[in-house]
Amino acid sequence: MSDTRRRVKVYTLNEDRQWDDRGTGHVSSTFIERQKGISLLVRAESDGSVLLESRISPNTAYQKQQDTLIVWSEAENYDLALSFQEKAGCDEIWEKICQVQGKDPAVEITQDPIDESEEERIEELPETSHLVDLPPCELAKLEEIADLVTSVLSSPIRREKLALALMSDGYIKRLLQLFQECEDLDNREGLHHLYEIVRGVLFLNKAALFEVMFSDDSIMDVVGCLEYDPALVQPKRHREFLTKTAKFKEVIPITDSELRQKIHQTYRVQYIQDIILPTPSVFEENFLSTLTSFIFFNKVEIVSMLQEDEKFLTEVFAQLTDEATEGAKRRELVNFFKEFCAFSQTLQPQNRDAFFKTLANLGILPALEIVMGMDDLQVRAAAIDIFSYLVEFSPSMVREFIMQEPQQTDDDVLLINVVIKQMICDSDPELGGAVQLMGLLRTLIDPENMLAPTNKTEKTEFLSFFYKYCMQVLTAPLLANTAEEDSSKDSLEGATKINPVCPDNFQTAQLLALILELLTFCVEHHTYHIKNYIMTKDLLRRVLVLMNSKHTFLALCALRFMRRIIGLKDEFYNRYIIKGNLFEPVINALLDNGTRYNLLNSAVIELFEFIKVEDIKSLTAHIVDNFYTALESIEYVQTFKGLKSKYEQERERQNQRLNRYRRDARAMDDDEEMWFNEDEDDDEGEPVVEKSRSEEDFPESYGKFIQAKKAANGANSANGKPAVPPPSPASPNSSSAKTTLLPAAPLTKTGLVGLVDYPDDEDEEEEEEESPRKRPRLGT
Repeated sequence: MSDTRRRVKVYTLNEDRQWDDRGTGHVSSTFIERQKGISLLVRAESDGSVLLESRISPNTAYQKQQDTLIVWSEAENYDLALSFQEKAGCDEIWEKICQVQGKDPAVEITQDPIDESEEERIEELPETSHLVDLPPCELAKLEEIADLVTSVLSSPIRREKLALALMSDGYIKRLLQLFQECEDLDNREGLHHLYEIVRGVLFLNKAALFEVMFSDDSIMDVVGCLEYDPALVQPKRHREFLTKTAKFKEVIPITDSELRQKIHQTYRVQYIQDIILPTPSVFEENFLSTLTSFIFFNKVEIVSMLQEDEKFLTEVFAQLTDEATEGAKRRELVNFFKEFCAFSQTLQPQNRDAFFKTLANLGILPALEIVMGMDDLQVRAAAIDIFSYLVEFSPSMVREFIMQEPQQTDDDVLLINVVIKQMICDSDPELGGAVQLMGLLRTLIDPENMLAPTNKTEKTEFLSFFYKYCMQVLTAPLLANTAEEDSSKDSLEGATKINPVCPDNFQTAQLLALILELLTFCVEHHTYHIKNYIMTKDLLRRVLVLMNSKHTFLALCALRFMRRIIGLKDEFYNRYIIKGNLFEPVINALLDNGTRYNLLNSAVIELFEFIKVEDIKSLTAHIVDNFYTALESIEYVQTFKGLKSKYEQERERQNQRLNRYRRDARAMDDDEEMWFNEDEDDDEGEPVVEKSRSEEDFPESYGKFIQAKKAANGANSANGKPAVPPPSPASPNSSSAKTTLLPAAPLTKTGLVGLVDYPDDEDEEEEEEESPRKRPRLGT
């Protein structure tokens, strides 16, 4: 399929304006070093020889015709065409051409049509040595030269001709000599003309001209010309900055003179592009694309040359991790690596792979582990930037290193724990670094980018590692700021609101919001591990303490955490919420919000609306039984009345089913009679309250928590203080009651099975084995 899609015929236009077939082959778009850019490469299908090698020029007008034809002209009036066998292949190459030129693939021509006719084009393209008659390079002719350079910028063909003329006879060098004369004579008019000339030559967008202008002996004169902008009262002092202020620091002496020259040149050209040249207008936006490419390929060369010099990199790593290295020196070393990694983004994917593998083999991650724990803020910030490059490049590589650490080091100095602590301890009031680190942590724990290796265990092993060694570090601030309230507060009879230690500090609230965002991500993506952790630590109860925070954004984060849990519609979570009476802080927050119509109000309403729409029966029953009295006055939405309606419909449905089964015994079949016999146990007619449910519904770890809490409650009761204040008969709206309200008419356990169905209960599983028809008949 791929071969057929990329199969093309190559045509060239001959002198008689007829298309000649140059052969059939397969086309690809690839970076070609010799062409210094992305190029179209066609290899013959017969012997693999090169039929076409054409660089995709930013200024060439490519045309797409008849869905399978791409036509363009090379600079020397050499017309070419590719005829594709399939439309899909044509579209693919066309998108690549448009990508290089920054165009929308929906267009059929990538450049505006040239006003000049074909006849004029042929007449205007004589031998390359006489494309333009340049004025003599003299002081008196500077204005004429400036006018000529400025006038050709609107025509791609005339720009080509002028560029070819300037490259001959050393014209650029002579112009720069005139600059020195004008500056010696303080000839401001001539200097202003030279500014226009040099700026125009840069806009010709020709790499061959850049090679001349940016050479060691010319680049400072080019910068000098660009200082004399006619719009400025006084010229800028760019040369003074580049020679005196900007210092080249060699963290390790660079012995390769070519590498040093390339680094200097790249910095200066980048300075010209970013600082000296004004922001291009819409008309000029494509004029400097080759300048960008020039900088790009310089950076590629620098990275490649440094990467190949293993002695240099080894020495850098050695000094970086050496305790004897001075702080200022270490700061320079870390900044060097930061720039090194930034330059690596210019590499092609396969070369980037080799680059980061080289760094990994040299020990970049152990070095970062040391550096990120240092006190120097600049060093830590640079180390975090380097770490982000590594995580974005290969999360799996970082995870593999992290999982190997516990065998060699203590938990406190694990790289991932160092990262978490940096996030927690960020001193920035806006937590800029913490936000960056939180994003990196989310990338590391995201199962979506855990590519299954040969052993298929990366996801399982890393998540087990993370929850064993790191989760307690991440949640430490959350648990510390939601400590249990003092027992003295339990004696407040009419208390309708918990008064825990809530973060009033804005920075702490921001940090807890970040942690909650990460935990919410875990709930969505780590089903088993996070569920076990929430149950073990009773985490949701602690999170909901933050509903009392004066910072509404933090209360919303806590609510979002609960909403994500309920959104899973996992009965395991639902039983945990019911048993812990965890809707109470949410409903308290809604009632405390009063009549204010704000985001908190809407978010709480949406939570209950979701329960109603998804018909989560266990939660519906719990909410109506325990909180409806407090919520029935809310009539501006029909959510709570809808919950009550669903609850009553379900009860009615269950009663009808039971009544249907209680008809004349003679009409019952054997299975039905056996079913009723099984259910009429000794506990028939006993009121069903929530705490009568088996503790086996919960995991062992959560069971331990409940036992500890019962012991604490028992101690309080012994002192004459109830663990939880009972609801006052005079205050039916009190939502602090922890016990389940009994229904008006006593219900048997059998009558409640369909309303609150717990598929994991052992007693029901046994009944199900004896009577397989029970569930189909009572299931809802």
